[in-house]
Amino acid sequence: MTDSYNDANRAFLQALMARGSLSLIEGKKILAAIRSVREQREVTFDDVSDECFDKYIRVAADAVSRFDYEIRSTQHQITKQKIYAFVNSISDSLTQIATARSPDEILYIKRLMDAIFIMNNTRAKEVMAIKSMQALGTEIRKGSMEKGLTHSEAEKLLKILENEEWLERSTDGFYSLAPRALMELRSWLVDTYNEPEDASSWQRIKFCKACKEIVTVGQRCADLDCNVRLHNICETAYWKSRSSRNCPKCKLAWNEKNFVGIRAITNTEKNARHNGTGRGTKRVRDNEDETIEEDQIDSRPRQRRIKPESHQSGLGSVNEEAAEDESSAHDEPEHYEDESGDNLDTEIEEDINRSP
Repeated sequence: MTDSYNDANRAFLQALMARGSLSLIEGKKILAAIRSVREQREVTFDDVSDECFDKYIRVAADAVSRFDYEIRSTQHQITKQKIYAFVNSISDSLTQIATARSPDEILYIKRLMDAIFIMNNTRAKEVMAIKSMQALGTEIRKGSMEKGLTHSEAEKLLKILENEEWLERSTDGFYSLAPRALMELRSWLVDTYNEPEDASSWQRIKFCKACKEIVTVGQRCADLDCNVRLHNICETAYWKSRSSRNCPKCKLAWNEKNFVGIRAITNTEKNARHNGTGRGTKRVRDNEDETIEEDQIDSRPRQRRIKPESHQSGLGSVNEEAAEDESSAHDEPEHYEDESGDNLDTEIEEDINRSP
């Protein structure tokens, strides 16, 4: 542990661990409250510089690295806010059974993920989100099991996952993975849903050509077999750095009319209304959901490689075999304490609550 690690660093790390993830704005507010208590003076949000915040992040990352944890960061795909997350950096036999979720909840989460990244993520339409009605449907709540989750249990779990910032819910009622989940489950998503044997073919998990992060909201190449994707928040800077607005891989013109995310549905419906329902396309209405599905597009998952070890996160192990074992173990980083920091957390919480 470095000499610079003190009560303020400890309090900041504990705040991040308790939340799982936080934005740059939230982090600065927390740090201002911590410094106000430690320095016995009022430290405002504006007093916390980016350099100061980055230093606390670096010290916290160094403190947890020995326990195989990381602090990762990304930009929100829509708001462009900087998000930081406390994540488990490895997956092994011990973390495979360590989970705070029940076996039925883990199986539900796995089916939910399959629905998002297989059923609602095809070559023709990369939605990578799920309507709340579909998420609460029997097929996902129970699968092939007789028991599974009840409607109210599934609804409660979705709310918990949203509050813990694993999922985000749009104003249209679509659930998608939040930045925290995309950061922590990045490797698992690629290993589970992509085809490593044929990297040149269409893949379910794709990355932004500019920032190299996973794209679940953004734009796609007009060629259905091309894997080039861009975040909406990245495209302006990306095209400024290039001599033409053509796909860097297949060279087709980038027309900004092919979308990834919820707009993939609305854009398809708009085109269908404009062109009429043609051959090979059928209208499907499921309660309040309206989607356009291509008859000739097979949305069933290809035979894919499943890792023998599952990724463990606060979301829970997403390995179905591990879900059947109700035993759990927790591998947490130790807490550092000294006498001067006994009442620091209480004072910080009070200070944050008084903040506007």
